[in-house]
Amino acid sequence: MRFLGKLVLYHLVVIGIIGIVSCGSTRTAFEKVKPEMPFDAVIVPGVPFDTAWSDVMRARVLWSYHLYTQGLTKNIIFSGSAVYSPYIEARIMAEYAKKLGVPAEHVFTEERAEHSTENVFYSYYMAKDLGFQKVALATDPFQSKMVRSFAKRKKLDLAFVPAIFDTIHTYYDDMEAIAIDPTGSRVEDFVALPDREGFWKRFAGTMGKNLKYSPEEITDAKMKLN
Repeated sequence: MRFLGKLVLYHLVVIGIIGIVSCGSTRTAFEKVKPEMPFDAVIVPGVPFDTAWSDVMRARVLWSYHLYTQGLTKNIIFSGSAVYSPYIEARIMAEYAKKLGVPAEHVFTEERAEHSTENVFYSYYMAKDLGFQKVALATDPFQSKMVRSFAKRKKLDLAFVPAIFDTIHTYYDDMEAIAIDPTGSRVEDFVALPDREGFWKRFAGTMGKNLKYSPEEITDAKMKLN
């Protein structure tokens, strides 16, 4: 899992830099979209899980937790398949959210996505199928910037709520010891994405060029976490 460690480290470095240089612009973005709240659902893209949640995963889950507890979203859709580790990212994040106290009936999982663009596309149409009208992407500022042009290109009526790190850190002390049982999220006979696809195909996926499902096919409401 050396590649997984490098991937998480990359996310940490980038998010750290973005958090330092864009705190003001992130708050501005939040205030700009605040009149649209509460959202029917926010989409939270996944991040690889090994044996415990990384700082990246924790930040994304806590941001969605904050939005829910403050009444700024009614539901949370966690998105992500088993991509770089044998754990379905959406299920892992959903379990952490439930552990924090988010009711299971307000937690949903999209378990097909293998790239950020797919997180957005699949979850958006899943949300629409579930009857959610006002939908937003709730993630770190770096990822928000990455997928904004993709969402615009696909004409997704999606708001963006980039995480405010100062707010997230207010929860950290109380969340340090939280643990879950990841057994139900583990995939047998797992093969990591880099062992299934070459670099250029993965890059195309990152750019949203390899969408495997059409909007009409993304109608599996059974993905709700009971």
